[in-house]
Amino acid sequence: MSEHVPGDRVARAERKRKRVAAARDPSSSAKKRTVHCVHPSLYKTVSPEMSIEPRKPGNPRVKRKTKRGAKMFAVGGNLEPARSEKREDFNAGDSSQMDRPYATHIYDYLQRMEVDPKRRPLPDYMEKVQTDVSANMRGVLVDWLVEVADEYKLLPETLYLAISYIDRFLSTNTLRRQRLQLLGVASMFIASKYEEITPPHLEDFCYVTDNTYTKDEVIKMEHDVLKCLNFEVSNPTVKIFLRRGLQSTHCLCISLSTSDEKLECLSYYLAELSLLDYACVKFLPSMVAASVIFLARYMIYPEVQPWNSTLQQYSGYSPNDMNECVRLLHELCRGGRGGSLCAVREKYKQHKFRCVANIASPPEIPPFHFEDVRR
Repeated sequence: MSEHVPGDRVARAERKRKRVAAARDPSSSAKKRTVHCVHPSLYKTVSPEMSIEPRKPGNPRVKRKTKRGAKMFAVGGNLEPARSEKREDFNAGDSSQMDRPYATHIYDYLQRMEVDPKRRPLPDYMEKVQTDVSANMRGVLVDWLVEVADEYKLLPETLYLAISYIDRFLSTNTLRRQRLQLLGVASMFIASKYEEITPPHLEDFCYVTDNTYTKDEVIKMEHDVLKCLNFEVSNPTVKIFLRRGLQSTHCLCISLSTSDEKLECLSYYLAELSLLDYACVKFLPSMVAASVIFLARYMIYPEVQPWNSTLQQYSGYSPNDMNECVRLLHELCRGGRGGSLCAVREKYKQHKFRCVANIASPPEIPPFHFEDVRR
């Protein structure tokens, strides 16, 4: 046996040398195979006896939630917003899509969709349908939902969709005021499942109401809302059209990088203010988005005509078309309407939003700004 030991060692050494050389050689077939395969550490055999542990209900984040503001109609409370060190990138994902040849067709389709009566709330549903819910109660609910969305770090699209569900539901269903908050959390529950990658759990939405409503009640309201929407949960919102309009402003020569960021933040601020006021329900989302850009440009560049042929081409609205909507937004911004609802204003006083809520709006908009633009 001993006479074969040196030969065995030589053979093993030769095999080891070949393995090392093959691993270092980029043209090696062995290495080529590993590039297209799953990482070896993931090749773990699971025995049939093993089972996947079910996900435990609840969310550990719930322990950090404050219960202030749960009784919103009783005390008009506030949810203390969680601080985030993450800085929003307002330009992410937009510029690469806006110059595509099919972008115009997409927005034409969205504009046709927004005028569909099945997807539009009634402009006067408070007067014609509701008997126990008022426009002021709706404003308080939306103000609270802004805080909830900020607390759970939800996308802006989730907030806009949830409020559109609320208005569409109230347009066809009479609701008691005691169940208005339930409608709010159920609508945001639906919107978050549609928009968010990891939506909050059902227990979270019960928690923010101080468990005023049970999980079964939220699920029942979710069913009622979906039935009312005919399960058509995708809907054009102000946020979608605002993204398109802001992209068109980057082509203007007067813009600087810092001013662009401030203009975008101010536009988002004005758009969220529009959610608070029931009077804005009668305007199409594309109209509100165009009016928001008009007013934001006027507030930042008061010496420049806020509208031009480029913006008119992108939006499809002339200054005269937006007269009523712009003046309503201007009144909202100056605190003449909804002054007691402070969630949006407090949110946009933060540095990550360039403190745009502190920008003073001129007392009035000159009438000549609403004259037709020259092409």
